[in-house]
Amino acid sequence: MMRNFGGMPNMQQLMKQAQKMQKQMEQAQAELETKELTATAGGGMVEVVISGKKEIKSIKIDPEVVDADDVESLEDLVLVAVNEAIRQADELSQKEMGKLTGGLPTGGLF
Repeated sequence: MMRNFGGMPNMQQLMKQAQKMQKQMEQAQAELETKELTATAGGGMVEVVISGKKEIKSIKIDPEVVDADDVESLEDLVLVAVNEAIRQADELSQKEMGKLTGGLPTGGLF
């Protein structure tokens, strides 16, 4: 017979809570995969669509920004848009996972 010493929950209760939280996190991660975010650079000249799981879905480049004599500017615009898309995906992930963990870091727990 397990006793509940000092008001601490027993191991069975802790395991049930951990399993429930793991299931909720798996559901949240699956939902993140279905969400898409869009980031732009250069006033919309470059557009990047990314999933909530940081998978780049598409990159669109306005033909007006393509200049053989200035490839570096196009590279910079793509870089800015991709980095913004990743930042948005990170923010969405933190927001969604924070709902489950109360804002505590989850690195390596599940």
